[in-house]
Amino acid sequence: MTKTKNNENKAILPEPTIRRLPWYLSYVRMLDNLHVEYVSSTQISKELNVQSSQIAKDLSFLNIRGKTRIGYEVHSLVTELEDFLGFNRHHDAVVIGTGSLGTALMQDHGLEHYGLNIVAGFDVRQDVIGQRMGGILVHDIKDLAAWQREHGVSIAILTVPVERAQETADLVIASGMTAIWNFTPYRIKAPDDVVIANTSIYAHLAIIYNRMHNTSVGNNRQ
Repeated sequence: MTKTKNNENKAILPEPTIRRLPWYLSYVRMLDNLHVEYVSSTQISKELNVQSSQIAKDLSFLNIRGKTRIGYEVHSLVTELEDFLGFNRHHDAVVIGTGSLGTALMQDHGLEHYGLNIVAGFDVRQDVIGQRMGGILVHDIKDLAAWQREHGVSIAILTVPVERAQETADLVIASGMTAIWNFTPYRIKAPDDVVIANTSIYAHLAIIYNRMHNTSVGNNRQ
């Protein structure tokens, strides 16, 4: 496998490609743990149901190319994908809203395997402020700006009620944070220099319900 360094690729990589790269990484990590030395795009395609030509194209954006009749060197592919995705570097983050979802994320130490280190929680509820969730201290949201000036964390994970989403996002942005992982179903507004990633479990539920219904209707018509 050969790779030419080109940091500019990170700026131009298509978003669908970025979404697929973690799939490839999870699979080749498994192969690496099994001490498999090489894997072809055809093998990856069979496991992940992605066309082999698409896999080769996605990896070519990173200037990664396999060897003819051999494929990709598994360990090197793991390293290159982890490096490109940032999973091998630590990124500190805070959880804003320590309800059931926020608490679950604070207790999920598996996120550390993907470079995300949750270092604090913030809430408005007096009964949780000063408590620890998964060993992580919960602070008063009123202290966010001062805390941020001291610690310089860039990423906020937003798990507040939907009616508080925008005003809380505004507080996060005003504190100086530059990235928000938004778990609310509200499409928050932010300046262009703030990175927003929306992860709505409700939207995915809607997809599941809709497809289940359509499948059921289709089967009933047969």
